[in-house]
Amino acid sequence: MIAERAEYRLLVRMHVEVQWPQAQIVEHRLGEDAPLDAQFAAAGFDAVVMIAAQSGSQAEALALRSLAKPEFAPIVLVLLTDAPPDKQPAAVKGLHRLYGRKIDRERLNQVLTNVAREHHATLTAMKSQPDFQQRYRFGSVMIRGHRCIRQVGSGGMCKIYLAESERAGTMVVLKVFNQVPDVSERLVGFDRFIQEYQIVAGLKHDNIVRIYDLGVADDHAYIAMEHFSAGDLRQRMKTPIEPEQALHYLEQMASALAAIHEVGVLHRDLKPANVMLRADGSLCLIDFGLAKANELGVDLTGTREIFGTPYYMSPEQGHAELIDERSDLYSLGVVYYEMLTGAKPFTGKTAMEVIYKHKRVDWPPLAPSLAHHEPLLRRLLAKVPADRFQSARELLAAITGLRASA
Repeated sequence: MIAERAEYRLLVRMHVEVQWPQAQIVEHRLGEDAPLDAQFAAAGFDAVVMIAAQSGSQAEALALRSLAKPEFAPIVLVLLTDAPPDKQPAAVKGLHRLYGRKIDRERLNQVLTNVAREHHATLTAMKSQPDFQQRYRFGSVMIRGHRCIRQVGSGGMCKIYLAESERAGTMVVLKVFNQVPDVSERLVGFDRFIQEYQIVAGLKHDNIVRIYDLGVADDHAYIAMEHFSAGDLRQRMKTPIEPEQALHYLEQMASALAAIHEVGVLHRDLKPANVMLRADGSLCLIDFGLAKANELGVDLTGTREIFGTPYYMSPEQGHAELIDERSDLYSLGVVYYEMLTGAKPFTGKTAMEVIYKHKRVDWPPLAPSLAHHEPLLRRLLAKVPADRFQSARELLAAITGLRASA
């Protein structure tokens, strides 16, 4: 259901839910939410209802663009005007217009019933085409219910795709596990992959990635998670970030870490590439593949192995010492320093040189114009964990105090 005004969406929702109490309705706030992806086809929906106050509206233009895709769900365009225009617009396949200041519930629900039936018949016909199943293929893996758009990346244990989830009704990022786990042998990589889902799916927080689905297809595990069309913090940092904006980003990341730490989980790989931006400007932590649930009995990375990115590692993590939530806060301090200055505090020709500097070298001082932020950084980037903030909640309180003193 797509409309600019909340009262329009509420009105149609009430009419639909009276007829179908179990209806699953997804709302899109036109002009507020991120624009629908150009590849989005709403194929998992029975129908799309767009509501506008008059002909020629933004909603009507969106309807016409959407129906250029042959498999797009049928659209019911509700125009809250007194009567149809004297000259009726040309008929468009898949588009059904309803006029009237008041919505005729019976007529609306009858149209929705008819178009849903037509859509199911269209999809049935499409499924008989030889190449139909290819849309659900991700490399060698067939994952029904997710339409592959394109591969967008790959990691050590996953291939990453942009897909449309028919179940979630939105674009998603699909991580498909590369290796097929042998039932006689527990693969550490597979355990990390499943652990990522278990950690994140249990956390409902505005600054933590949303997980939509976990499954196994053709013996390959996959996770469907939130898609971020605005990119990551690494891309955002290619242009200068104002100090107050950097502080706002820091606050959101600290809030996410507080939620993670409170359930006994460390991130352990906090870096700009693992911080995503939504279209509304909010930040979101992703990629918990290196995270460790403290309550689990086994450390999946071993006792003396180093995992993570050296530029953002705490001194204790870089030297394979025991770590706790204060290590994540150090990594957050490195990201904060980079947002403020546009440069990493420590660089080197080798990973070990960078790790050494984190342990032994003072970070370059801030410009005088950034002196206001130095107290936070000194606590975040302290070499000894006891000298840092002891929790993300303590950091959040310090951010509030910094704003109050500004």
